[in-house]
Amino acid sequence: MLATDKLAAHIKVCPVAIGKLVDFDAKSDKLYPLDLTAANTALTEELVADTASFSRWIDKKLADNHCRYGIGGYMEHRTIYTRSTLFDTEDEPRRLHLGVDIWGEAGTPVYSPLEGTVHSFADNDNFGDYGPTIILQHNLDGLTMYSLYGHLSRESLAGLADGQAINTNQQIATLGNATENGRWPPHLHFQLMLDIGDAQGDYPGVGRYSRKAEYLMNIPDPNLILRFSGFPVTSV
Repeated sequence: MLATDKLAAHIKVCPVAIGKLVDFDAKSDKLYPLDLTAANTALTEELVADTASFSRWIDKKLADNHCRYGIGGYMEHRTIYTRSTLFDTEDEPRRLHLGVDIWGEAGTPVYSPLEGTVHSFADNDNFGDYGPTIILQHNLDGLTMYSLYGHLSRESLAGLADGQAINTNQQIATLGNATENGRWPPHLHFQLMLDIGDAQGDYPGVGRYSRKAEYLMNIPDPNLILRFSGFPVTSV
């Protein structure tokens, strides 16, 4: 069974309290769907390679469309990862985005939408990497699931401890700026996993397109938790 279908079926039978990931007023705030695939010809290699230019491009998209956040990315085959050798491999570069990105201002509060505990955390300080990252573990009435929060501020890691209890809607972090978040325009990478093996403070957020079927068995669509209007859940 696909991970999205498994999580959806479990939530239907065993409802859980789901809170917010970021502050959002559905009556007044808007989301802008960002297309970071090859179909978006405005995203030249020169643009995405320069963090300041890339940031200005995103900021303008949000401002021109009167949107609080940009959003998108689950199982999106992207071109932007040419900006870092971190995503290169000998046989096939990593280009498939496995979570959802929420693009907004540095300092934006990030909340845990589910009750859980701190599984692990780390500062993945490489160009193009997550920067500060938190992984939470959740027990959804018998189903274990993990949530990952990447591109955070360094102060988000202060005072954390493995096993620390986290409540639904508890603020756990803020978005980092480009000097601390892996050299990206400010945004949150949010990802769900049913199994993370022995991972600690890090888990791939971008994979090989040829392994998409494998990822779909373990990585549910985060829109099951986000529940933003206009962004339906998909399992393919």
